Amino acid sequence: VIQYKGYRVIIPMEEMMINLEGDGRENADTVNRQTRLANNMLGAEIDFIVRDMDQKTRSIVASRKEAMLRKRQLFYFTEGTDGHPMVRPGRIVEARVIAVAPKAVRLEVFGVECSLKARDMAWEWMVDAGEKFQVGDLTLVMVNKINIRSLEEIDISVDAKGATANTNKDNLKRCVRQGKYVGIITDIYKGTYFIRLNIGVNAVAHSCNMTSLPSKRDEVGFVVTRINDKFEVAEGIITRMIKRAV
Repeated sequence: VIQYKGYRVIIPMEEMMINLEGDGRENADTVNRQTRLANNMLGAEIDFIVRDMDQKTRSIVASRKEAMLRKRQLFYFTEGTDGHPMVRPGRIVEARVIAVAPKAVRLEVFGVECSLKARDMAWEWMVDAGEKFQVGDLTLVMVNKINIRSLEEIDISVDAKGATANTNKDNLKRCVRQGKYVGIITDIYKGTYFIRLNIGVNAVAHSCNMTSLPSKRDEVGFVVTRINDKFEVAEGIITRMIKRAV
């Protein structure tokens, strides 16, 4: 259901053209999968084409699928003055954020949906993608690959990091060996702690000098033992707890 200029717009689920790939529920019922993703799209801006309308009740029946197919035809199949479609690998284009989860962001790129891991959306590590991205946002992305089998079957691979300057290298210069810093734990995997330092640097700790182990979202003290220029991270040790996550 969409509210548009005083009209109530109804789009049947089969006309939403929701891309189910990568939702992690391949064995579940298709309608339930579509409904779950549609619920995550609350607040998203979408295109639709009017199929029928009733002026008395100010109601409209519409199709998002038809609108998306028209956009695909225009941006992926129609050649511009340079002899190429407007959306193609190597180009930086604008994408709509249509859903946000802690570790992933779903985008619509001119009629084609795709899901990105949070780590491909920003140079800095995040606890939750919702810290930086909200449903309804517009963001620039770099188009990496496009696989076109037909108008209705198009896969696109993009990332937001390629569309923005890499600040990691410059920020890493702020770090010095044996320097003491403060940061937030963004993730923990097999005893390794991933930290976003307050000075804008991504950091990794393989050990923790504390009696009780910290958790994700905790604010901790961190001492740098090595600057890893290859992976653009600071390596070191967690030395103390500053603030437990609520």
